[in-house]
Amino acid sequence: MTSRTLTNRTLTNSLAVLSVAAAAQTFGLAAFAQANIFDQFPVVVACEYKGTQHAFYLSKVTADGTATYVASDNFAGTITLMGAAKVVGAEEGGSCLGKTIEELRASGQARDIK
Repeated sequence: MTSRTLTNRTLTNSLAVLSVAAAAQTFGLAAFAQANIFDQFPVVVACEYKGTQHAFYLSKVTADGTATYVASDNFAGTITLMGAAKVVGAEEGGSCLGKTIEELRASGQARDIK
């Protein structure tokens, strides 16, 4: 009976260790994935609006992959990895409006930290 008790106890301990290891791995992958998505967006996007240059800084990236950029004077815009830049809270946009991240990088408007 002691060998059976030992076997059950060993099995229970093994399952507990596996559960903790799986949870740690899942948590680590989720944290890594979030860091990766944030790193895929430029930190700053430079846009011209009505003759003035504005620096839009990366403010947040939502769970659905939408990045929000903000500048002074309460200007803001959004973009996704595959979509085009959109204005938030206004109808007009500057030189970034409608461009993808690739287009912003190609034009020199997107800046990354290296």
